[in-house]
Amino acid sequence: MRDTRESRLLLVLLIAIAFALITVDLRGGEQSPLDGARSGAASVLGPVENGVASAVDPVGNAIGAVRDSGERHDRISRLERENAQLKHELGSKDRNRARAKELDKLLKTAGAGGYGVKGAQVIAIGAAQGFSWTVTIDAGSGDGLRKDMTVLNGDGLVGRVTTVGPSTSTVLLANDPDFTVGTRLEKSSELGFATGRGGNALNVQLMNGKAKVKKGDRLVTFGSSADKPFVPGVPVGKVTKVNRHKGDLTRTVSVRPYVGFSKLDIVGVVVEPPRTDPRDEVLKAKKPKPAPTVTVTKTPKADKESGARREEGQPSGAPTNGQTPSPGATGVAR
Repeated sequence: MRDTRESRLLLVLLIAIAFALITVDLRGGEQSPLDGARSGAASVLGPVENGVASAVDPVGNAIGAVRDSGERHDRISRLERENAQLKHELGSKDRNRARAKELDKLLKTAGAGGYGVKGAQVIAIGAAQGFSWTVTIDAGSGDGLRKDMTVLNGDGLVGRVTTVGPSTSTVLLANDPDFTVGTRLEKSSELGFATGRGGNALNVQLMNGKAKVKKGDRLVTFGSSADKPFVPGVPVGKVTKVNRHKGDLTRTVSVRPYVGFSKLDIVGVVVEPPRTDPRDEVLKAKKPKPAPTVTVTKTPKADKESGARREEGQPSGAPTNGQTPSPGATGVAR
């Protein structure tokens, strides 16, 4: 539309009419003469507005859902992280308690035998060393470890150090078929040599073919020259079977080791041997303390009657039912 004189007059006229209608509508209040026109416009335009709203609302809802989905995803991710952290903390507490218990047992064993130990943790099993029963620990030459040192835990003999690196070492376990250690029977001091059988078993060949040995007897290490590779007095295991004696010069027994080789965790490497041979002292320390016994003594009938009379306010020797006490009666029930 071109800007002409007629168009300007028309625009001014339309504005004047609009102001006039607004003035009439305001002055009319609830009885405005324009209510009819307004109602008619609402009847015509209302369905159109509803249709437009119905078409636009899903789009708006979808946009809101997309916006909120990111927040929900972040909240779920945060809750999952918190849950995983709580599980980790609970697992860590249980594991720390188990390790503290193992360390306590190790220190008690070392103290009973007079061993100076360097604590270490098993970090790997020995698949890299072929088919040998070995483990890797997280201590090495930087921690004072050397080859041919005795390794033990709170239960007993674990093995000996075979390879030492700067921060790790390899330990040959006592159940390895190539493992041999001198042993001594508790009390009788009969000497022998224990060899591994794999799994959780040892064979011990006693040097005396007529040695008196029975199921349940316990063994400790005999010790080596200069305490390498074995210090004396470390618990080895318990006899489970005595082979029948056939007149041989030696005698063989089966032994179940104290150590569970499939669940090793905390171990100690003996870096300082005992000043004297502890012999069976560590075994004595392993014996559980007997439970205290409680002795219950029955109260004599006369004592019960005396106590009943005292509760009633009568002396223990007072007569009852008006009876006169016999001569020589005392207040002590006999």
